Amino acid sequence: MSVKPLAFIPEHGVLVPERLLALAQGDSIRPVWVNGVGGVTFRMGEGTGRERYVKYAAAGTPESDFAREAARMEWAGRFSPVPEVLEQGADEQGSWLATRAMAGASAVDPVWVARPEQAARAIGAGLRALHDALPVEGCRFSWSVVDRLEGFEARIASGGSPADWGNGYSRFTVEQARKMLCTPPPIDKLVVCHGDACAPNTLLDRDGNFAGHVDLGAIGVADRWADLAVAAWSTEWNYGLGYERLVYEAYGIQPDAERIAYYRMLWDLT
Repeated sequence: MSVKPLAFIPEHGVLVPERLLALAQGDSIRPVWVNGVGGVTFRMGEGTGRERYVKYAAAGTPESDFAREAARMEWAGRFSPVPEVLEQGADEQGSWLATRAMAGASAVDPVWVARPEQAARAIGAGLRALHDALPVEGCRFSWSVVDRLEGFEARIASGGSPADWGNGYSRFTVEQARKMLCTPPPIDKLVVCHGDACAPNTLLDRDGNFAGHVDLGAIGVADRWADLAVAAWSTEWNYGLGYERLVYEAYGIQPDAERIAYYRMLWDLT
């Protein structure tokens, strides 16, 4: 059974940092997303014509370096619809990344959760559009297996153990998991991957078509299945069972069981 991620749309109880109150300059500000590692996204200036989104992470949290994401977003924006970076900064309390709002709503907006078939197809079509648009040649960012294995080793070094692993991976020992992760399937096709192609990071227009991508902090060159396996998996977390095939169909590819299994394990354990 899949474990639902800890990201969610907040309803109340999210404190607005003082730094963001200053950045709002009197505009409205409200939290719209809390991710699984402590970061919060706020919406500012709704209905003013200067609407923007600001991601904030307290100092010391895993997502506290937004300079990485800003650089990737500025590069990707030359080729594919992603938010325009307005400001990026940090102080002793935390860090933030402000971007101009794009037209469209997240694929996990209640409108699209109620229409999961259409949303799943848009996720697949959008991922294909991203992979086709971003040029591998000239991309200085990597999301390779070798890069990501460092995350597994860091997790073990910090005291992580199989008992903490979900999705059935706890049946493996550390050495078994390491051996499996260090023997990836042959690369199918290198593309510039999104790096977090889960449903919330795809935007849809009013008609349910792909409109853009957000959250590009891990963008980099890798096998396309590194994105595909997780994008399809995320439909289970957000919509329920039965929609994965629509992601693959809209992308224009047949499911590859070996690569799907490998890249889901890599995702979960790194």
